[in-house]
Amino acid sequence: MPTATPAYDPNNVFAKILRGEIPAERVCDSKHSFAFYDISPLAPIHVLVIPRGAYTDLHDFISRASDEEILDFWKLVDKISAEQSLIPSGFRLISNVGRDSGQEVPHFHVHLLGGRPLGPILAADQ
Repeated sequence: MPTATPAYDPNNVFAKILRGEIPAERVCDSKHSFAFYDISPLAPIHVLVIPRGAYTDLHDFISRASDEEILDFWKLVDKISAEQSLIPSGFRLISNVGRDSGQEVPHFHVHLLGGRPLGPILAADQ
């Protein structure tokens, strides 16, 4: 049986970035979303895309966000992939949900990675 989504922590690092308390290198933004470069990139292009609203993970976002927020978020992801010239060669989107996935920041976000061949998602022995 699924457990309840954990409460949102308004002091998480992404909430602080949205409030301007922590600097981030902006890629682009929209009415409901914000995108910035990861400070520890795992690929030549590594952008984090986050909603402006207080959502802990993908499930929380899809369950509680308005249709306008959801569409805005995914349109921004698509816009960035095009502007970063990732469409022809390909890219990877990762969104970790919960402890077992390794989610580090309890604010819904996707990692947009590209700019080189990325290999398999997981090693076979994991």
